[in-house]
This record gives sequence, C-alpha cells and structure tokens, in this order.
Amino acid sequence: MTAALVVKNLTVSVDDKQILHGLDLEIPFGEVHAIMGPNGSGKSTLCHVLTGKDGYEVSGSALLEGQEILDLEVDERARAGLLQSFQYPTEVPGIRLNEFMMEAAEERGVSATEAARRIAAEADRFDVTRFLDRSLNDELSGGEKKRSEIFQMAVLEPKVALLDEIDSGLDIDAVKQVAGAVEEMRSPDLGVLIITHYSRILRYMTPDRIHVMIDGRIVDSGGAELAEELEKGGYDSVRDRLGLIKPESVSVPKPADFFTDTPFDI
Repeated sequence: MTAALVVKNLTVSVDDKQILHGLDLEIPFGEVHAIMGPNGSGKSTLCHVLTGKDGYEVSGSALLEGQEILDLEVDERARAGLLQSFQYPTEVPGIRLNEFMMEAAEERGVSATEAARRIAAEADRFDVTRFLDRSLNDELSGGEKKRSEIFQMAVLEPKVALLDEIDSGLDIDAVKQVAGAVEEMRSPDLGVLIITHYSRILRYMTPDRIHVMIDGRIVDSGGAELAEELEKGGYDSVRDRLGLIKPESVSVPKPADFFTDTPFDI
C-alpha cells in the first residue's frame, strides 16, 4: 500500500543557509509519528516546506499518497489532503466556526449535507459544539483552540495531518486533552506527524514511531525508548551515543555583566 507521506532527500535553504540536509521520512497510513528536536533543528521548517510557505530554496521530493506536492500551490496541497494544525491558532472575529467549516468542506469537495453531518458528529466527539456559533477561536483557551483544530481536521478528513507543536503553551490538563484528541483522530486513512520539543505529550498517547531531528537531519528513529532517553539525558545524550559533534556554543553575557562590565577605558 502507498504510504501517506514519503519525503526523500529533502534539502532546504534560506538566504544561502542550509537548514535541512537530505532529510528522509516515511509515514504509513494509520500511524502517528512524532518528530522531536531542540530549537533550531529544522522541525518547523519541515512543516513550512511541506505546506508550501514561500521563501525557501527546496530540492528533493515529498509524495502525498504517491503524488508529488512540492510543485503544488498551498491550496492545491490542501485539496490533495495535506492539512496543518498551527502552533498558535489565530482568532478570526466575524467568521463563525460552523460557517468556516462548511466553506472549507466545500473546498474539499464535500457536499453540504455530508459536511453538516460531519460537523455535528465531530463537534460532539471533540466537545466543541458550544463553539460552532462563536467566531473562530474567539475567547478560547489554548487547549480549546488546539482541540478545535483537531476537530476541524476530523471534519475535513485529510490524508496527512501535520501537528506543529500542538502542545506548545498548554498546561498539563490541556496536554492530556489534546493527546486524547489526537488518539481519537486515528484512522486507517490518515497519517499523522506531530512536531514537538518535549516528551510530555507522548506520555498520554502512543505514537507508532519517534524520530529525533538534530541539525537539520533525522539522526535516530525508534519507539518509546527514545522519548525516555531524551527525558533523562536531553538531546546531548543522543549526540553522545551517536558520536555527533555539538556546534560551538556562543557565549552570551549574563544580565549582571551589562552592569559590571566597564563600558569605556580608564
């Protein structure tokens, strides 16, 4: 069976600075994969490139159910079945969630009758019915916004869902709720990629595969043992085990130094 997403030799640069270095990744249908990595490792860049954000020099391949998407426009990628949940969902005053979902479903080729059925069913499943007549993300907590994003994906039934730091800024109860919503979204017709800094969300769900990204490369892949290693030793433990050289750190003055350093010669 064709995989949901296959990325091959993906190389990405911005202003002559290379960010991704020949990255390979495969996500089968029915599976949830997680990419973990420190700040600046290229995780969000991967999301941006897959969804078609401008400003990158890109080479390589990204196949969505066998279809090359790197040469498609943003809206064409969405219609093909690629959807992203944002790290910081935007509030859109005046656009009700129900109206937004009806139009989005129409763009995906879903009939009005079927869209209304899905919206009612998924709103009940993800406990967002009370938000349907409210402006998009208006006065929602962080956890409610993330749950609403997953509800939207469930209605639109993408082939691949990209969840970019969906646990960012959430308290522990919201993390549990969002993790449960991701597990609820599992489907044999869907591949899910979660991008995160931390292992805490993985305590409340069961990803099929965990990938570690460092310096623009996926350097290791495995199961729950990888998350446990990162929990105990951080990313340096992976670097040490794999013999990866850590980039030279830049010395940053402590706040006190700005007051104790002499600003002129005496």
